Parts: sequence; C-alpha cells; structure tokens
Amino acid sequence: MITVILVIHLLIAISLVLTVLLQRSEGGGLGMGGGGMSGFMTGRSAANMLTRVTAVLAALFFATSLTLAILAGGDRAPRSIMDQPAPTTEGPAKPSAPLGQ
Repeated sequence: MITVILVIHLLIAISLVLTVLLQRSEGGGLGMGGGGMSGFMTGRSAANMLTRVTAVLAALFFATSLTLAILAGGDRAPRSIMDQPAPTTEGPAKPSAPLGQ
C-alpha cells in the first residue's frame, strides 16, 4: 500500500515541477511563449488551465504527503517517557583484573 502511494506521490511531484516550469513568468517561462500558439489555446486560457492544474496537483501532493506520513507512523504505539521505569544504579563499578595477570 505504501509503495503504491509513494509511486503516485513521485509521479505527482514530477508533474507538479513540470507544470510550474511551463508557466509563463515575468522572465518569459520555459515553453509557453512566442508566436506559434494560435489555434489550440490562447495565452490567457493556457495560463488559466496551468493555474488550475497546478492547484490540483498541489492538493494531490499535499494529500499523498499526509497519507504517507500517517501510514509510516501507524505501526508504532504511542508511549511516554513517564511510563518507563526509572533507571537503577548498582553503585560504583568494580575494578577489573590488571592486563598483565
């Protein structure tokens, strides 16, 4: 179960990085610029779609992160330091025999 969610999480992370890199920034972006964008999508509709895709991928990334964190800590029982017995000391250590004997 954890392996499947981890693979999905990694795919979402890669998709999120690529989606953010495709968005047009003030500096021009990596791939969404220029004059050859007529036909399929205009600049404004592409920006709106990429914004929505980024938001959905971010929500999925957040959800898979929480799921993995919950599943990773699910097998441990909660314990407190107050439940442990106090350490006992037996007194000073006894000297061992000298190395030459």
